[in-house]
Amino acid sequence: MLRLRYLGLKWRAMAHLVLERRPAALALFEQMLREFPGDEYALASRAHLLAQTGGPAVARQAMEQLLQAYPQAASHWFNYGFLLEEAGEFQRAEGAFRRATELAPKLDRAWYGLGLVLIRLGRLDEAVAALKRNTQLQPMSPYGWYQLARVHVDRHEPEEARRIIRHLHRFEPKVAAQLERETGLLVEQPG
Repeated sequence: MLRLRYLGLKWRAMAHLVLERRPAALALFEQMLREFPGDEYALASRAHLLAQTGGPAVARQAMEQLLQAYPQAASHWFNYGFLLEEAGEFQRAEGAFRRATELAPKLDRAWYGLGLVLIRLGRLDEAVAALKRNTQLQPMSPYGWYQLARVHVDRHEPEEARRIIRHLHRFEPKVAAQLERETGLLVEQPG
């Protein structure tokens, strides 16, 4: 009976989300937490919804409640890092992203987030290492490659940046062209 009640609340909340009725969905997540205290799905959904609608401070507070209850979930640490980065709290965001990578070393987006935060903190050597890990895990995504090339330019390593631009020309020619325009580094294409 409790299981059916739980599923009913969950499905109703999801339906409200599909219909873009966020306040109604939030009310159902709150009700789920009253009836099923500490439920991970309800806590995570509530935090995510508050990140979209409730303001950054409220969203971070909800995420902190989630992390207190489920500190071993790498995806929650990633989401928390994202909220902290968005708020300009780069030192704390670094800690959250590092925790996510410790818990799930193959979580490519956490490595990417860590790289971005390290760039903001001016720690370019560490950013290179994080972005390289991201590109190893997600070799066909242009985002990590793009940031890595930009860091190499900032470190006055144009040949490394050219190597990345050459690589991007093979599968993301628009991103490669954008990097060439932004950096002024032209790369001859074979053939």
